[in-house]
Parts: sequence; structure tokens; C-alpha cells
Amino acid sequence: MLESLRRFMKMDAASGLMLMFAAALALIVANSPISWIYEQLLTLNLTVAVDKFEISKPLLLWINDGLMAIFFLLVGLELKREVVVGDLNSAQKIALPALAAIGGMVAPAGIYAYLNWGDELAIQGWAIPMATDIAFALGIVVLLGHRVPAALKIFLVSLAIFDDLGAIIVIALFYTDQLSILALSVTAVCIALLFLMNRSGVVSKSAYLIIGAIMWVALLKSGVHATLAGVALALFIPMKGINWDGEVTRPLHELEHDLHMPVAFIILPIFAFANAGLSLAGLSLSDVTHGIPLGIILGLFVGKQLGVMGMVYLGVKLKLGSFPRGVSWSQVYGIAVLSGVGFTMSLFIGGLAFDQTGQDNFNQDRLGIIVGSLMSAVWAVIWFSYFTKSSKKTEQQ
Repeated sequence: MLESLRRFMKMDAASGLMLMFAAALALIVANSPISWIYEQLLTLNLTVAVDKFEISKPLLLWINDGLMAIFFLLVGLELKREVVVGDLNSAQKIALPALAAIGGMVAPAGIYAYLNWGDELAIQGWAIPMATDIAFALGIVVLLGHRVPAALKIFLVSLAIFDDLGAIIVIALFYTDQLSILALSVTAVCIALLFLMNRSGVVSKSAYLIIGAIMWVALLKSGVHATLAGVALALFIPMKGINWDGEVTRPLHELEHDLHMPVAFIILPIFAFANAGLSLAGLSLSDVTHGIPLGIILGLFVGKQLGVMGMVYLGVKLKLGSFPRGVSWSQVYGIAVLSGVGFTMSLFIGGLAFDQTGQDNFNQDRLGIIVGSLMSAVWAVIWFSYFTKSSKKTEQQ
């Protein structure tokens, strides 16, 4: 278990470095003489048609609605595994990271809503600063080395899993368009089929993925965001079963293993490159004082710290969960700061909030996310480097 977790950490850390590179490349391209190619590429309309049925979307939405559904499938698989057999399989293990995640979602959303209350357009982005980017965060953790003990890394991963779950619930409840009863009915049939397949002992990954693809198309047409098909599909993938040859197979573990590399090193970097291209032309320091970017920056940098630390302290004092062993309050504060790196999911929610409201809102959204995440990352590195003890030194004492 520890070895598999160590490999998972390393992969997500490498993915975080890839994300940083892709985001930096997007910023460079968006502010270069070839920025027009970048913009035209993302707005290029692509159509898939079968007889009279067709799906026509710009490339950006194919990435955000299509590729990200695979990312959400992986998130769902990891969540199910952790709850069933992993570090979240007991109430004692769940309590503290769950409380930290709740605080880390409520406080940032509250700060953003307070600063943008009364603005019908800006208030739509209230959920943007709620998210924590686990890939980015683990990339920074690896750079910090022994200054972040193993127990704290597990705490960060657990917090981020609950954070992703909260984001999924928010997307499902608040970021939907007008609903299509026919498309939702097809989705319901797909879910019923997946349930029957699971209960009947079906272990074929292909069978589940085919039904999942149909469900994705139905949700795309339903008004509910299509990426939720990935999460729904993950919940029905069996942990283990018997195949046609009578051999024991573990479909969830196998699918999770198959998806890790393409999601970490292809899908997330593509998403980052497509969504992080902020044009700096005409921007000044005064731009960060506007409601949308300021709400996101303060939500990520201040709200995350207040929410995570406040709920961890409350959970420990009320004895609702166990404090990580060998970890100091100073180190927990560092993780609270690091949870303010909200790049991938923040950009995703920002796209849902402002996809119909114009490029100006996209730029304000991206500006807030980049500045808030960068501030959190830099302060976390400074804090762990100068204000906490190395876990290696602690072990030697």
C-alpha cells in the first residue's frame, strides 16, 4: 500500500510539473505574435455526425467537455478505491481531511460571494476559488522534499479527494443549463444498465466504457455537465470479479492504472494549455482589484488558509478525527496554504461560470486563478523552507 502510494505521489508530482510547463507555454503563446493562431485553434469548430444526429463544438469545449470527462472518470475511480480499501475507509481517517476540505470550500466561496454580492454576472463564479489542484500541489511537495512528512502528503491527497468530490457536487447542482427530459431519461437508462451489470458480476471494462460513452453523449445534450458521466461511470466499475476464464480480475484497479499516464501527461497538460492562455496586453495592477479576480485571489490565498486551518483545529479540539502523526501545526498551516493552488479545477469551474459571458470575464477569471495560485505556491514554499523543520531532521532527533 505504501509503495503504491509512493508511486502515485511521484506520478502526480511529475504531472504537476507538466501542468506548470503547459500553463507557462500557454501564457507565452497568448502574448506572442502567434497568439492569433492559438485563439483560432481553440475556436475551431469540430463536428461529429451520424445521420441527422450531430455534436458540433469549438475545440476548447471538446477539451473541456470531452477530455475532462476522462479526468473525472479517474477522479471517481480513485475516490471509490480510497473509500473502499484505501486511506478513507473508516470514519476516523475520513473526518479530519473531510472537515478541512469543507472549510477550504466554504471560506473561499464566502469571501468571493461577499466581494461580488449584488453583481449578477460576477456572482456566478462563487465556486471558482473552492478547488485544490492535487497535481500542482504534489509537484510542489516533491520540490520541498523532506520538509513535508509522508503523513502530511497523505493528508493533502485525502483533502484534495474530498475537495474534488465537493466540486463535482457543486457542478451537478449549480452549473447546469436548461434540462432535456429525453436526454436525462437516456442517462437514467444508462445508469440502470450499469447498476445491473455491476450486480450481475460483469467485469468487462469495454462493456462499461461503451455504456459510459452513451451516457456522456446523453448528458452533453441534457443540460447537466457531461463530465459528470465520468464520475457516475466510475462508481459502477467493480473492484474485483471473475472473468469468462474463471480468473480473478480487478477492473477498477486495471482501468485506474490504464488512465493514470494519459490523464497525467496528456489530458491535463492539454487542458492547461487550452485554458491558461491569458493575454497580458493592457493589464495593470489595478485589474486585480476588480470583483472577479480579487474574489478569486483572496478566496484561494486567504480563504483556503482560514477554512482549512479553522476546521482542522475544530476537528482536533472536538476529537472528531486524529491529527497526523509526526506532524506539527506549522506544517499543517503550510498544507493549508498549498491547498490554495487551485489551477485545473478552478479553470474548469470558471469556464462553466463564464462560458456565455464574453472574453473579458474569461480573462478576469484566469487572472485571479493564476495570481491566487501563484501566491499560494510561493508562500507555501517559503513557509516550508524557512519556518518548518525538515521531517528527516525530526526523525533523526
